[in-house]
Amino acid sequence: MGKRTIILFSIIIIGSQLLSGCAMAKKNDKRFSEFSNRDMRSLDISRQAMIDIVNYMRNTPELYNTSGSKKRMSLNREQRLSVWHTWQSFLDHILVMDTLGKTYSDYYKKTKGKDKKKAFRISFAAFLAQYRYAMDFITITEQNPDFHVVLNEEVPELGLPEGTYARLKYRFLNVIRGAEFARLNMVYKYYGGDAKLSITKGMGDDIAAIWEEGKGRGPKQTAKNGIRILQDSAFTAWFPVQKGISIGMSKVRVRRGDEYLISQKQIKEIIPELEPGDILLQRREWCLTNIGLPGFWTHAALYIGTPEQRKTFFDDPEVKEWITSQDGKHESVEDLLMSAYPDTYKESIKPQDKNQLTRVIEAKGEGVIFTTLEYSAYADSMVALRPKLSKKTKALAVYRAFHYYGRPYDFNFDFLTDSALVCSEVVYKSYLPAGNDEGLHLSLDEMMGRKVLSPNNIARLYDTEYGKKPQMDMVLFLDGNERKNSASRASVEAFRSSWKRPKWHIVIKDTMLDQEKGVGKK
Repeated sequence: MGKRTIILFSIIIIGSQLLSGCAMAKKNDKRFSEFSNRDMRSLDISRQAMIDIVNYMRNTPELYNTSGSKKRMSLNREQRLSVWHTWQSFLDHILVMDTLGKTYSDYYKKTKGKDKKKAFRISFAAFLAQYRYAMDFITITEQNPDFHVVLNEEVPELGLPEGTYARLKYRFLNVIRGAEFARLNMVYKYYGGDAKLSITKGMGDDIAAIWEEGKGRGPKQTAKNGIRILQDSAFTAWFPVQKGISIGMSKVRVRRGDEYLISQKQIKEIIPELEPGDILLQRREWCLTNIGLPGFWTHAALYIGTPEQRKTFFDDPEVKEWITSQDGKHESVEDLLMSAYPDTYKESIKPQDKNQLTRVIEAKGEGVIFTTLEYSAYADSMVALRPKLSKKTKALAVYRAFHYYGRPYDFNFDFLTDSALVCSEVVYKSYLPAGNDEGLHLSLDEMMGRKVLSPNNIARLYDTEYGKKPQMDMVLFLDGNERKNSASRASVEAFRSSWKRPKWHIVIKDTMLDQEKGVGKK
């Protein structure tokens, strides 16, 4: 059974610019087609993740009392953390559906023809998925009275405010929700499904399950009245369990587009400060690529430098001795990399966009890739950490990272396999101690039955070890400030506390953009 705890999600907010002329109209139609197809794939992935979460709960009776036993269960601290991680991940996907649903219900009112129908179907698909699986989630958790306490508790380190479970229940176990489903389903019947859309089968399954759950209860609406309601008022009650987040996210995403708070000028300035083997933690504040990952820091990458930088940095007796011990034929890290991974090495030295040089290896949606620092560090916040290890160990880490190049992204977040990897897994396995070799001792958490390392845990480890026997030093910290629309250098103390920030840091801390007095104060 797949457990998609890491979800790559690319949400596109359709702009409100007015386009005129036939050529511009065609261009806009093409944009809508591309963006909506991408978002439908994201919707399918997130829907599958909700299925996996519900199935995991059903198959874990020791946590969720799904065996039918009436015996009251008490959870220890480790079990509660596991439940909280699952709960947070589920709420993330509620947020995915909210943001998609609101985006396309708004677009439904602005467009015509086939795009209008497609916008309706996407928005309705988001409504259906969150409604169906929220009811499944609640059905399971209601079997253990203790969950009323556990899931309503505030968990600051996970960004869970008090009372989230109560709000989820109020939202979905509400007669108004049933009435909305009945009304929207009538409109869907009027428009008809589209067999060419990837979301269509899932919509049919969700509709059938919801009708079975409610036995068809809810006021009936004619298609004509249903359409009139859509045009005259809201599509449905789009609001996340953590109130205001998806609205604020949409506002900032429209305002900022694909721009981030760290500038290209800042990125160029920090290049001389970095060394091969440095670990980069990153945060893109308003991106839904954060879905499924606990905590503030949601991406990790490994800085490998350029061939010239590696040649200078690894000009070290211990490194040369290690290289010679491999096969006795090579004298430098570059020679070893070229010999062991000839095709991969060629990819690593290819000039990239704007003739920028490859300096980073990381796992993104397209898999484990080489990229530029200008691309990788283009984020809202970023920290560079330097393992307190020998140059030989760092050379080995770079060597191992090359081994993973080209592997696909692991949507199941399974650290036991090497066939596919996630971002933090590249770092973890590159620095994993083996035999007499040094390495980083990074603790894993359990998420949905699997041991994983979140980027946020690396930041937490730094804070925990600070002043004792730290495994890493902080090189630099660029911290984003939404109000100032920029990032600036921040202190070690600021980074040490950053892992405690709520998952949706800026919204929770500063609420909406139109109430941003004091945003970003240190």
